[in-house]
Amino acid sequence: MKKSILTFMMSLIATMVMAQDNKNVNDSITWDKQLDGVTVTRMRRNVKADVDKISYDVKNDADAKASTVLDMLRKVPMVTVDGEDNITVNGSSSFKVYVDGKPNMMMSSAPSQVFKAMPASMVKSIEVVTNPGAKYDAEGGAGVLNIIMNKEMAATMGGTMNGYNGNVRAQAGNKSWGGSAFVSGQQGKLTYSANVMFNHSNPGTTTTTMEQEQFGTISSKIITESTSKPKTPFTMGNLSLSYDVNSMSTLGLTAGITSFRVKNHGYSTTNMGGGLYGNGYSYGTTTDMKMGRTSFNGSIDYQRFFNKERTSSLALTYQLTYAPTNNEMDNKFDLSNTTGSSWLNLTDRFSDNKERTTDHIFQADYTTPLSRSTTLNAGLKFSHRKATSDAKYYLADVYSEDLSSEYDYKNSILAGYAEFVSKFGKWSGKAGLRYEQTWQRVNYHLGNGDDFTTKYGNLVPSASLSYSFAPATNLGLTYNMRISRPGISYLNPYVDRSNPTALTYGNPDLNTEKTHSVGLVFNTFTSKLMLNVNLRHSFTDNAIEQYSFYDDANLLNTTYDNTGKNHVSSLNVYVQWMLHKNTRLFLNGGVDYSDMRSKALDLKNNGWHANAMVGLQQTLPADIKLGAYLITSTKRYTLQGWSTGFNILTANLSKTFLNDKLTLTLSAMTGLGNGGKLNIETYSHGKDFTNHMQIRVPMQSFSFSIAYNFGNTKKQFRQHQSRVENDYIEHQSQSESINNAQMGQQ
Repeated sequence: MKKSILTFMMSLIATMVMAQDNKNVNDSITWDKQLDGVTVTRMRRNVKADVDKISYDVKNDADAKASTVLDMLRKVPMVTVDGEDNITVNGSSSFKVYVDGKPNMMMSSAPSQVFKAMPASMVKSIEVVTNPGAKYDAEGGAGVLNIIMNKEMAATMGGTMNGYNGNVRAQAGNKSWGGSAFVSGQQGKLTYSANVMFNHSNPGTTTTTMEQEQFGTISSKIITESTSKPKTPFTMGNLSLSYDVNSMSTLGLTAGITSFRVKNHGYSTTNMGGGLYGNGYSYGTTTDMKMGRTSFNGSIDYQRFFNKERTSSLALTYQLTYAPTNNEMDNKFDLSNTTGSSWLNLTDRFSDNKERTTDHIFQADYTTPLSRSTTLNAGLKFSHRKATSDAKYYLADVYSEDLSSEYDYKNSILAGYAEFVSKFGKWSGKAGLRYEQTWQRVNYHLGNGDDFTTKYGNLVPSASLSYSFAPATNLGLTYNMRISRPGISYLNPYVDRSNPTALTYGNPDLNTEKTHSVGLVFNTFTSKLMLNVNLRHSFTDNAIEQYSFYDDANLLNTTYDNTGKNHVSSLNVYVQWMLHKNTRLFLNGGVDYSDMRSKALDLKNNGWHANAMVGLQQTLPADIKLGAYLITSTKRYTLQGWSTGFNILTANLSKTFLNDKLTLTLSAMTGLGNGGKLNIETYSHGKDFTNHMQIRVPMQSFSFSIAYNFGNTKKQFRQHQSRVENDYIEHQSQSESINNAQMGQQ
């Protein structure tokens, strides 16, 4: 009995000492008194804010076990996901997607398709790099979205430990079903992780009504009503290996395959009147679209450290991406109920477009301390991209060489960078320069495009300065310049004639878009409150704008040009408040003002836009977890018009069993008003036309998921006595990274 009392008193004293040391560090701590020791449970913050970067901890979000990555993005500061799943960063769709610090072609080209099919349990965290330093590629006007995959090893315990952890998950609902599996572990000097997932999405029938009106010498109106019902199967698998060659060098290997298919069946009716259409004309169209996109990503990394502190190192990387895409479009016109007469060509048409893209990247990064307060980062990078396109066009099943095209596109970029990271007392800063030389060449073997070759160089500066008022509070000033190179879809002059009343094509004369941004960042956190505030202004003098006009043949043409001058001022706020140990409140929102002008098009527009996600995470009786979120957005303006906002409500309930190994979750989502559908309106206008479109998207959905964790290292994780110390060291490192503003240290 005396021994038990003595053990209890020693445990209580140790608890009091640790509580005093960590009272300003832990967000929420609960203490369980036991005769054989002390168990410390720490509730981590979901957001870690830096001057240049915001990181959202997906792995420790209670909703992650039953959500997709797209759901998680709705919670991430500086990121907005609208009602049609379009993603913007800092209010712009011009951003690049990285995976584990490496650019990913598939996710950058189709982020919504990938993220809404990817389980959040496959991701450890999401980083929004709002002020990319010189180490990052210069492309991506709004910054970089870096997805850190979940590959937690047993080695995170410290030292070498053989073992594995993993989970399996299955999900089914009225709009999608699928499953995933993940495993990671360590065996001697080898650590590994692997995941695989499949998802089949059937979002329902979308209804669209579009009204085009033309003015001037020819006055006419076209009203088109259509329905579409897409289906999207998605598959992804990744493998990551790391081998400690010796105490000073590491060899890594990654490989991944991502594939999705889109099948869309739709029917539309078109009614025209006035002008060339006389007293009226109408017809119907059946459209079947099949699109398949596959991407293979692989990389080999070698890192060599030159000192025991591992502050000086050289990293060599080779990355390969191969991405073939097939796109088939079949349009059959229903003339059985045709009224009136028209000069339109309503011959059935079919197009088959095959594209192949291969990327090779070679990169070397060197880091070394120049003094106790200054670090140098420098590197070289060479990337070479080759893309081919073979677009065949058929009229009434007869091949049309005049409407087809075939070309190959080569793009090479040589880049070098250097940046300095310094800390002097409470002041810290970073300054860097990156130069990128670009060579582009397009050769047309068939079609109406002309061969062209171009080259240009861009010097891209970046800088940041921060002051630390306290270990958990700092203020930072940032500046960067970003560029956006026009992709082949913007450059390709191939004319899409699938719509008999409209033409769509690219512009091979486009230039690189340059965006300058200045930002003021404030971060602070206490044991219950996390606050991040971003005030930002960006401007672009040669923005690439999509615009439309009517040609002499009375067809609506849509193409691109460097005609825009855009200024955007924005304020973004993220608040996380621990109201009670069982209650956590969120606010992720912002407001911005945009001013867009184009002298060449004689157009200008401006307006305010606001968006917010208000959320609650609550622990109910029986340890049931509730998450509920209201997502809202107001009207957004473009150069030629606007689009309306939306309101979405989403919620989930989850319960764990078997010592947190088994998790059951029920999730639901709906639009507010309009019978649970989103009613999105867009409007655009030119000198001689207006275009008004209304889209009704079904949003009501529910799903049930089951997830099971397995492994042979979980017990060792729980018994490890230094876990609280490790958390404290991690927290100190975070405060130091805020104070030091070492944004380039990935």
